[in-house]
Amino acid sequence: MEEQDVLAITIGKNIMRLRKLSGMTQMELAEKINYSDKSVSKWEQGNGVPDVRILIRLAELFNVSVDDLVREHKEKPVVPKRERKIRRLVITLLSCGVCWLIAVACFVLIGVVWSAKGQTWQSGAWLSFVYAVPASAVVVTVFSSIWHWKWTRVVAVSTLIWTTLACIYLTLYVCNIIDNMWLIFLVGVPLQIMALIYFVWRKKARLKE
Repeated sequence: MEEQDVLAITIGKNIMRLRKLSGMTQMELAEKINYSDKSVSKWEQGNGVPDVRILIRLAELFNVSVDDLVREHKEKPVVPKRERKIRRLVITLLSCGVCWLIAVACFVLIGVVWSAKGQTWQSGAWLSFVYAVPASAVVVTVFSSIWHWKWTRVVAVSTLIWTTLACIYLTLYVCNIIDNMWLIFLVGVPLQIMALIYFVWRKKARLKE
C-alpha cells in the first residue's frame, strides 16, 4: 500500500473517531465545514484527503491540532456524546451522595455519643446536613471545571459562597455566640461580584485564544 493511501486511511479514521466523539453525523459535520456528506464519507473511507484548509477547519472544530488528524492513534472505544454526559452526571451525583452519606454518619455518631452522655444532641446535630450543601457545591465545582460545564460551575460557585456563609451563620446561631449575625451575609456580596467578574474574564480570554 502506498504511503499516500496509508495517510488517507489514517486521516479518515481520525475524522470518523473525532466526529463520533463529538456526537455528530456525517451530514452535521458536512454542514459545519460547508461540504457535502458524500465528501465526508469519502474521507472517512480513505478514498480521498481533505485539503490543508479543510484540515485546519476540522482541527479547529474538534479542538485538536492538525497533527492529531494526520497521525495514527491507538484505537479507543468511541463513547457517544450523550452517553458521556450521562456518565459524568452519574459520577457527579454519586460523589455528592458521598457528602450526604458522611452527613448522615456524623448525625448518627453525634446522636450515639451525646446520648451516651445523657445530653440533648438534636439541637445542633442537624448542622451535619447543612454542611453537606457547600460540600456538594465543592464537588460540583470540581467536576464542572474538569468537564467544562460553564454555567454549572457558575451556579456551583455561587451556591458554595452563600451556603458556606449560611453554615457559619447557623453555627453561630446554635452556639449563641454573637449578635447581629446576619451581617455575615454582606461578605457574600463582594465574593459573588468577584466570582462573576472572574467567569466573564475567563470567557473573554477563551474567546481570544
